[in-house]
Amino acid sequence: MIKNVHGNTVDLLGEAIVSGRYAVGGSIPSESMLCEELGVSRTVVRESVKSLVAKGLIVTGPKVGTRVLTEDQWNWFDPDVITWQAKAGFTPEFVRDLQDLRRVVEPAAVRLAAVRATADDIAAIEAAYAGMKHAIEKGGDYVTFDLRFHQGLLHAAQNRMLVQMSKALNALLRTSFEISTAKKDGPKSSLPLHRAVLDAVIARDPARAEKAILILIDGAHKDIEQVLGSRRRLPRLSRPARPIKVT
Repeated sequence: MIKNVHGNTVDLLGEAIVSGRYAVGGSIPSESMLCEELGVSRTVVRESVKSLVAKGLIVTGPKVGTRVLTEDQWNWFDPDVITWQAKAGFTPEFVRDLQDLRRVVEPAAVRLAAVRATADDIAAIEAAYAGMKHAIEKGGDYVTFDLRFHQGLLHAAQNRMLVQMSKALNALLRTSFEISTAKKDGPKSSLPLHRAVLDAVIARDPARAEKAILILIDGAHKDIEQVLGSRRRLPRLSRPARPIKVT
């Protein structure tokens, strides 16, 4: 999606804050300095600052100026904040926060999906599964279809708040899928686990669906902890997903 001048300015300032260019508790540059640095009008800068205030990144006022807030005050359910963190690089603490969130949210969502999923929901998840299977057998973009599979499950819960929460979870899902894809036979070994989740949803069996998704989540958790423990660099989500190559 192509953003306008305001959207681009919000992105530039947001990325600068999340990456630590502007220190917590410190001031961001003045309006005039930002206008000159970014080549935009005062109106654009003011509207961008308002957007960042709404996202919890900064506070502004006559006595405090415009200052960067601590991370615990940022809106971590805002897709832009997640995207900026992804570009800056995930910290182990951030990834573990998301892992905890996933273990709380996704099993509950899958239980609901097993009760509420429509025929269209099932068809969308089946199509995503078919894309994963094709990528394993013929090569291609496995990660995108894996994301669609899990997004389909959350959508099938028929809960608007869970759908919004999935935007935050996407960052963790993409990270864990990238790590899984990099492991030898990782996607191939996880495919039947995905099938077990889908079959349980189709069978309208909430308990079985929850048990199956927990097996998937715990496997992903183990993979990520191995990467964090080895201090290898986590995947950068600003890059395209790594395709599977069939030899």
